Amino acid sequence: MASQMLIYESAVAVSSARHGGWSVEVGADYTFSKNVNSVPLMAVEIQTAATEYAVVFSGTDEAMIPAVILGMRGNENLYLTGQGAWQAKYLPAFVRRYPFVFSSSADGKTFTLCIDESFPGCNQQGRGERLFDEQNKPTAYVENVLKFLEQYQAEFRRTQAFCAKLRELDLLEPMRAQANLASGEKVSLTGFMAVNRERLKALSPEALAELAKTDALELLYLHLQSMRNFSGMMDRLGAKRGAEAGETAEASASARPQAGRANPKEEKTAEIRQPVKTGK
Repeated sequence: MASQMLIYESAVAVSSARHGGWSVEVGADYTFSKNVNSVPLMAVEIQTAATEYAVVFSGTDEAMIPAVILGMRGNENLYLTGQGAWQAKYLPAFVRRYPFVFSSSADGKTFTLCIDESFPGCNQQGRGERLFDEQNKPTAYVENVLKFLEQYQAEFRRTQAFCAKLRELDLLEPMRAQANLASGEKVSLTGFMAVNRERLKALSPEALAELAKTDALELLYLHLQSMRNFSGMMDRLGAKRGAEAGETAEASASARPQAGRANPKEEKTAEIRQPVKTGK
């Protein structure tokens, strides 16, 4: 599998022939995610994630999916400490499943368990959880990983249906987030979409009733409310940027519909990073 999924570098199929003596030691160090400024989110996670993150939509029309914003600059996760600890109560499932992931067949009907062999917790010294027992059969740990990924895949399909409905109703619009740092530097983030509140309010009673019946309407308003969390993330950016440059840790933030391009002489612009394949 190519390096195509944000935090994965060298994911290969798990097999007793290759990984018979391997173990995985998973701890509280999330340094593997330090270079991503967003990760995919399943629709079922929005309710919890919206309290701490800005929840947006990213991808193409054919592969739109919710995502949480983690940083304003291209390769920066502001939710990590310098020691790799995660600074939020909720950890997205996309991060929790690492270093494991499913690889799908061309027809999408067959899934193969893969592991990112570049993960520092992979070892052959018996640290952590064994992948295979003495009979070269998957351990209970691997069986639990499979159950988690199967559930994740089921939620991914539900999320696809949720996003397809948003496209059908034409509710999404491109957005831009901007931060003004104490140094005078302006930072802008693009490449994501949000629900247009006016379009949502203008839906027919029948369409609104359908969204409410499936709980999608609640998720949309949680998403809109979560945009306020950009301000908290800007505080993180201001503090980090201030520490880097010895400046006062202040920043102001806004998120608004995207209109034209930023002037590169005035503003540093980044896009949220997109996986080639999302969710599998």
